[in-house]
Amino acid sequence: MEAAINTLVSQFKAYAGKQGSAQTLSREEFQSMLTSQLKSYIKNANDSAAIDQLMGSLDENNDGELSFLEFWQFLGQLANQHGGFNK
Repeated sequence: MEAAINTLVSQFKAYAGKQGSAQTLSREEFQSMLTSQLKSYIKNANDSAAIDQLMGSLDENNDGELSFLEFWQFLGQLANQHGGFNK
């Protein structure tokens, strides 16, 4: 599990550092990460309206960016669905 956490943190930092704050994911950074790293999980990652809706649902403080905590909660939701734990 330690390796998985290290990978998630390093991937977040790699995408967050592309533009703006290195501490948050912009909408564009988030979409880039989804299309590159989660293409099997997020089928409509190229759909701008779907990304806007997803960002809106994840961005708890409505600052237009995702903090690591907001991103982490998203990954928890994905893992929960993938593992069949939400039934």
